[in-house]
Amino acid sequence: MESIRIGLLGLGTVGCGTVDILQRNREVLHGRLGTTIEIVRAADLDLKRSRPVELPGEILTRDPWEVVKDPEVQIVVELIGGIEPARSLILEAFDQGKHVVTANKALLSAHWSELAGKADERGVSFGFEGSVGGGIPLIRAIKLGLVANRIRSVTGIINGTCNYILTRMHREAKAFEEVLEEAQARGFAEADPALDVEGVDAAQKLAVLINLCFNAPVSHEDILHRGITELTPADLEMAGEFGFRVKLLASATHVGDKVEAWVSPALVPDWHPLATVDGVFNAVYIQDDNVGPSLYYGRGAGDLPTGSAVVSDIVSCARDILSGAVGRVPVGGFHPDVGKPDQVMLGNDTVSEFYVRMAAADSPGVLSTISGVLGRNGISIASVIQKGREPVRGGGVPIVMITHEASYSRMTAAIEEIDAQDVVLGDSFLMRIFSEPQAP
Repeated sequence: MESIRIGLLGLGTVGCGTVDILQRNREVLHGRLGTTIEIVRAADLDLKRSRPVELPGEILTRDPWEVVKDPEVQIVVELIGGIEPARSLILEAFDQGKHVVTANKALLSAHWSELAGKADERGVSFGFEGSVGGGIPLIRAIKLGLVANRIRSVTGIINGTCNYILTRMHREAKAFEEVLEEAQARGFAEADPALDVEGVDAAQKLAVLINLCFNAPVSHEDILHRGITELTPADLEMAGEFGFRVKLLASATHVGDKVEAWVSPALVPDWHPLATVDGVFNAVYIQDDNVGPSLYYGRGAGDLPTGSAVVSDIVSCARDILSGAVGRVPVGGFHPDVGKPDQVMLGNDTVSEFYVRMAAADSPGVLSTISGVLGRNGISIASVIQKGREPVRGGGVPIVMITHEASYSRMTAAIEEIDAQDVVLGDSFLMRIFSEPQAP
């Protein structure tokens, strides 16, 4: 075959990064594949804007359906993002017998079963390496490298924007709002950062990992998620005094026949590998029954890191085409005719130790009132720190506690009762403390 012919949908940041790699490393890819990869069609809404890459004008169109329905196109690369029209375009490509590559975690988290099922049914390849972890070769490691293993848990720092903000807050003792503004100025945060800082992006990526690791169809809307907007520099300082770093974690653990899943800022022991992941970098920590722990680390976003993952999927599809071995690896990692999908246990059923920060009146008996509420809810206190008598926002004196293990639902009920006490001023703040699951 003279070449493998692809059609691109979307020439934004990742689309241009993909084109750059295909053009700049053309000879490298030819040597590893045995043939060339040719971009024969490309669609984008704005064909006049300046781009860091050049494509022949005759292959460009504003209509993505022209790309999908072009008989010359063998692989459709969807990089427009969002749910529609991306979903309809991908389904049409499958019906046309075309292979598909995407980096669209929002779409995968919302329509996993439909997309994976259709690809398996049509006997086409469907790659999505760039959807989680940017350039980290994570999806392939789960589907192929760990294929013989029962995965017990997957926990990751999978949002670079939040990790960058938390790193700066930790190092410079700056407030969230100030660091966010600087991150936006440097291009590390969107103009509207809500999906990132409120934990939605991480929940979408975690949904993809849960489907892959546990064969548990789940939408990101099923996953309890909290972001980092309530964190203060004092929280990060206090965490350090207890021997922890604060990270936004996305975590799922296989427990019996179910999966516990959550996204939340959490305290990570400073000796743990995830505690050392700083800046815009991502890392995913997996535990299984054979390897034990393994860590996957690298740049989690950007034109070239994510473009690298997209091109790796293009090459994988091309190899399937050349060898005639399409469908050898199930799209979701699990054979569609074998096994029953697991159910997902929501995050409020999980058990951990907790960090609690509250603002209390500077008066006698406050600690006994708070500890009494915790005790009535079956929660015991491991440590307490009261830093000075300088009032915080709301007029209270800051008190920080570390609890022993309790369920999230029990902790939230106790916090609601504590905040109703006259001696507590303002809303308290709660964080999980991450610990590795014990072997069954």
